[in-house]
Amino acid sequence: MKKILYVDMDNVLVDFPSAFPRLPSEILHEYKENPDEIHGIFGLMEPKPHAVEAYKELAELFDCYVLSTSPWLNPSAWSDKLLWIQKYLGQAAHKRLILTHHKNLNIGHYLVDDRDRNGADKFSGELIRFGEEPFPDWPAVVRYLRDCA
Repeated sequence: MKKILYVDMDNVLVDFPSAFPRLPSEILHEYKENPDEIHGIFGLMEPKPHAVEAYKELAELFDCYVLSTSPWLNPSAWSDKLLWIQKYLGQAAHKRLILTHHKNLNIGHYLVDDRDRNGADKFSGELIRFGEEPFPDWPAVVRYLRDCA
């Protein structure tokens, strides 16, 4: 049986700031404190370098899910995240998107996340902090997880 791996979206699979150049400056100014509340912002984001290839490879080795939080005050974020998964990850993540504000309620072996908020700090398995040593990027994460599969 494969081990369970969860991967976060924002700033892990998805390059959140990549949406900013695609938005009018008035909107960015209006939402400068909470840009994640901008309607449609999650549909404008690009993948992080090597993220798509990494997820697809890891989905072969693990029972792999995307585990993400969606802003409560931005209902388009929920559908935008699903559309992003369909566009970039396709069949590798078919029906494997979980949106929650309580990541610790999901049971698994590994969680790749850039923060310890929304229950990530209470996750029962190993929290792999993306963007920090020894996991600064996707190639480092994949090298580590290949040995764990």
